[in-house]
Amino acid sequence: MLALKQEQLFEEIDILPIDLKTKIVDKILASITPSNATIDSLWIKEVNQRKNQIETNQVSLVNGNEVFKKISQRLNV
Repeated sequence: MLALKQEQLFEEIDILPIDLKTKIVDKILASITPSNATIDSLWIKEVNQRKNQIETNQVSLVNGNEVFKKISQRLNV
């Protein structure tokens, strides 16, 4: 019986609009790993610092494809 209810739930989720699906995902993730205000605050501080460094040209950005190419070369993949 439980398997049938799960399958029905999955079918209902499949037909939902993407914005509602993302809200559901956020809710599920929050229930698995509750937020930690201290850690969240530190991440926000880090993000803002990095954003500022980019905007003031204190750091240079590297194309993602170039990064993966260098990684592949180092790993001989």
